[in-house]
Amino acid sequence: MAAVPPVLIVGAGPVGLAAALFLTRRGVVVRILDAEPAPRTTSRALGVNPRTLDLLEETGVTDAILAEAQPIRALALHHRGRPLAKITPDWTALGARHPMVILPQARSEALFIDALSRLGVQVERGCALASIAQTCDAATAVLVDGQTITAPVVFAADGAHSVARRSLEIGFPGDGWPEPWHLMDVDLDGPPADEGWIDFQPDGGFICLPFSGRSFRLFAFGRPLLERIPHGWRVGEIHWRSEFRISHRIAERLTIGRVALGGDAAHIHSPVGARGMNLGIEDAYVFAACAADFLSGETDRLESYHGLRHPVDAAVVRNVRALTGFIRNTGPVAELAKRTVPPIAIRFPPLINRVLGIGMGLDHPVRLR
Repeated sequence: MAAVPPVLIVGAGPVGLAAALFLTRRGVVVRILDAEPAPRTTSRALGVNPRTLDLLEETGVTDAILAEAQPIRALALHHRGRPLAKITPDWTALGARHPMVILPQARSEALFIDALSRLGVQVERGCALASIAQTCDAATAVLVDGQTITAPVVFAADGAHSVARRSLEIGFPGDGWPEPWHLMDVDLDGPPADEGWIDFQPDGGFICLPFSGRSFRLFAFGRPLLERIPHGWRVGEIHWRSEFRISHRIAERLTIGRVALGGDAAHIHSPVGARGMNLGIEDAYVFAACAADFLSGETDRLESYHGLRHPVDAAVVRNVRALTGFIRNTGPVAELAKRTVPPIAIRFPPLINRVLGIGMGLDHPVRLR
């Protein structure tokens, strides 16, 4: 009979994969499962922020990401098509050793999988979780096919609709906004390949980010995306389109007994600010330290994961909600603020750096104790 792995990871998105990598490098054996039969080919997350690149430095994944990724040189702000301000981050002033870069999530996941493969870890696919139960000594995952897996520690990174979170009856309070947001990956001629673009249009913000090559990621709510394209841009092939609704929620607990939550299973928010995947990778980094110490005999370390991460994650959810609300709001006061605040704020680098810090993951330290 095979030895029981010390840590079972449920979910092989970027958060689960990062947890597996961090734990394995700490000498902890892992088993990682995913419900999907194959790696995902579409990419909701794009930005890899400086904090994530720092955390991954020793794994070799940072170098692999930087070899492929597109750096973001600037963020151009517009109001109804007219330029307002261009924000060019000063990475030194922000305390960053790496720039913000764009790499499709599917490629980031592939680089994690390659790194894990070199360490002898493979994702077990087509393994959907049905429920989790636990005793004081172990947690047991029951799969849809009836298989049971018992492990001393479980890390649930199984997404916004987390089976683990629901199975353990962990509350997920917050709110959702009713309007659908449109999402598209499309080839464009016109926008710079190394700049983000935000246009505060009358019926909401239009956001364009470089994606890969000539492809760009567009998202907005309200009118169809192609009706929002600035004059002079030429539209080519549409590679993917989707719709989503935005919620801002955080789990009431990130640890219960021997089970911990990370990533979208623990917190969700809008993509504005590019924190989703990156915040989850922070969770994975801290969890790996706590779990390794717990398995080495520090009995209170797994519970400390909640204390270390919940306040940080909750603050990010609040900040991203406020930032998204600013972009979303179309009232007269908001319109005046959008037109007047950016040109003034750009004159005060400390203020701009504070706002940029939210998106760059540099608005708080990553504490392990």
